Amino acid sequence: MELLLRRLAVVVAVVALTAATAAEGYNITKILGDHPEYSQFNKLLTETRLAGDINRRRTITVLVVANGDMGALSGGHYTLPTLRHILEMHILVDYYGAKKLHQLARGDTASSSMFQESGSAPGTTGYVNITQHRGGRVSFTAEDAADSATPSSFVKSVKEIPYDLAVLQISKPLSSPEAEAPVAPPAPVNLTELLSKKYCKNFAGLLASNADVYSNINATKDNGLTLFCPVDAAVDAFMPKYKNLTAKGKAAILLYHAVPDYYSLQLLKSNSGKVSTLATASVAKKDYSYDVSNDRDSVLLDTKVNSASVTATVKDADPLAVYAISKFLQPKELFKVTEDLAPAPAPECSPGGLPPPPRSPRRWRWQLEVVV
Repeated sequence: MELLLRRLAVVVAVVALTAATAAEGYNITKILGDHPEYSQFNKLLTETRLAGDINRRRTITVLVVANGDMGALSGGHYTLPTLRHILEMHILVDYYGAKKLHQLARGDTASSSMFQESGSAPGTTGYVNITQHRGGRVSFTAEDAADSATPSSFVKSVKEIPYDLAVLQISKPLSSPEAEAPVAPPAPVNLTELLSKKYCKNFAGLLASNADVYSNINATKDNGLTLFCPVDAAVDAFMPKYKNLTAKGKAAILLYHAVPDYYSLQLLKSNSGKVSTLATASVAKKDYSYDVSNDRDSVLLDTKVNSASVTATVKDADPLAVYAISKFLQPKELFKVTEDLAPAPAPECSPGGLPPPPRSPRRWRWQLEVVV
């Protein structure tokens, strides 16, 4: 009996250690940073803002390519938006560890990529075919690859967190005419005009009256920005407090409504976590973050001082998302925390909107490192 209890204790300890590792999440930039042979691929993940997208996913497989095999990806041949599409083809939205690759049912399968999930891939062109060959060789081919294109082969497993993350080296970039097609640059967006036309005229006025803040937000929007704008009634209700803030406080609270990355409404509705803001980077030694959670179809923002909900979408098109919210966000760095206003944490949800499986208790992490 004592031996049985000891064995049970060991099992519990292993499970606890695995859960703790999962709870910490992962950072693809750091993982690849330990392998200099993938430095070019790692650099492109950062430049295309895909590194953050990878870190926020629960179940994902990244197909990396060594520096010497990058080909046209490293020659400046493609624009950044096109490079993003190409790299999205190398990010599969399912887990394929080395063991799973060699145990495919019927010897082949098709996996959806982030390119397919983005909505930019026509039809099923964003799928990647995985085939197991005799002798144990495994190959990857984009669904729309030309018949003459040579498949890319599995080389080795770089990093695996079972059922969550697999980083696999493949022999060369996947060939996909659709992903490699030129991407039209986004149409210019006038933030003041956009906000004034829909729900947020008063907030637009506050931004326009602060040249430094407006310049900061405007300079960020083309590289990835999510802006939460309080509706006009919320701005009117908050104005007495706003007028009492110092000039630095007013700048900080306006930047507090801007998150320096693009988050689609679908992403906000299916994940929860902490976000940093432009105020985080602009005010030394201050946090200026808040929690984003979801309750069924609602997106909630909790600052620990007050909470607000997303009431409407003003614009949602990568790289810019603007959402109208019910209240003016009040950061704990400027206002006293009121415990009874802080809502209980919303149940964690998986990307599909269902409760996550017991094996992955990790909260979705949105910690961002921003340089402005």
